[in-house]
Parts: sequence; structure tokens; C-alpha cells
Amino acid sequence: MEQDEYFSVHTGLTINVEPLASDECLPDEQAFIQEIPPLFRVASECSGLEESAERTLKGFGKEDNKALLTYLAAQNSKINLLLSFVLSQQDNPDFRYITDSFGASQLTFVSNSPFTVGTSVRVKLFLEHPPAAIYCYANVAACGTKVHEDDSDEKQTQYPITLRYNRLQEDDRDLLIRAALYIQQKLLRVRAQQRTES
Repeated sequence: MEQDEYFSVHTGLTINVEPLASDECLPDEQAFIQEIPPLFRVASECSGLEESAERTLKGFGKEDNKALLTYLAAQNSKINLLLSFVLSQQDNPDFRYITDSFGASQLTFVSNSPFTVGTSVRVKLFLEHPPAAIYCYANVAACGTKVHEDDSDEKQTQYPITLRYNRLQEDDRDLLIRAALYIQQKLLRVRAQQRTES
């Protein structure tokens, strides 16, 4: 599938974007796989197991196993809370940004400093649903400029940045697709509720 075929959703995810040092280069696929921190691997595997378990549980009769399903949902919530807390420790404030949009092929965010188009960056994405963190590399595809006035009427220059992933595991791409679909469905439910209320 071509990168442009994936859709993006407009939402604010916490990300870390770290430009590579002058003596660093983009790792090949094998080196990239070996470089992924163990916690990111665990988070990805947990999300995959959760999706598999959800599919299995949907086959159970709702009334017959209501107590079991309630118990399993509570255990899953506890594990997700713990996983989210542990993953939040991987967030580095020095490289923290909030996305304007994200998808399975690219993400956008705004920076107070420009990024050089064509350079590679190390990226961590922190997902809320499913609770996971993704470690990957991306290429700076675009760096724009916009000027806006802050509360004190001072003009401030900001730089809208577009990153395209160039080292991303397929399982993590699937996670990004699931996260984007979840957010899109949530937005559609909110819109539908607003229409019925008005």
C-alpha cells in the first residue's frame, strides 16, 4: 500500500521527535529492529494480545458470561493503566511535541524551531487507545512557516512540520491504523449525538 493511501486524523498525541546527531545515520531494517527498546516491544505485543482477546470474547454469549466478561474487562483496565504509566516514563520533555494530525504513513506537528527538510529524526508516539508506544524513524517531508500573535500581541514564528515514517514495524503501523480508526469513530459518535440533541 502506498503511504498516501492511509488517512490521517486531527488529534493531539504526545510525541518525541529527536533529530539525529551529525554522526548518526538512519539504521538499516535489521539494526532498527534490534534498536527498539524492550518496553516498546512489550507495549506493541500487549496491544496485539488485547485485540486478539477482544475478538475471542465477542464470541461468548453476553448474558451467559456477564460476570466473567465484567471481571476480565476490569483486569484489562488495570493492566492498561499500569502500561500507560510505565510508557509515560519514556516521554522526554526535551523532545516533546503534540501532533496536529497522525496516521499510519505520516504525522504533523508545530515546532518553535525549524527542521531541515530531508533529514531523519527518531520518533516516539504515545497512544492512548490502544495504550501503546511506538518507536520509529521518520523523514522531515515539509517545514512551513506561520506567524501568529500571542496573548501579549507579540508576533511569534512557528513551523508546521510534516514527518513521513521511513522505519516503522508493520505491527506498529497496524496500531496506528487502529488508533486512528478509534479516534475517527469517537468523533463520529460525538457528531451524531450533537445532531440528535439539536
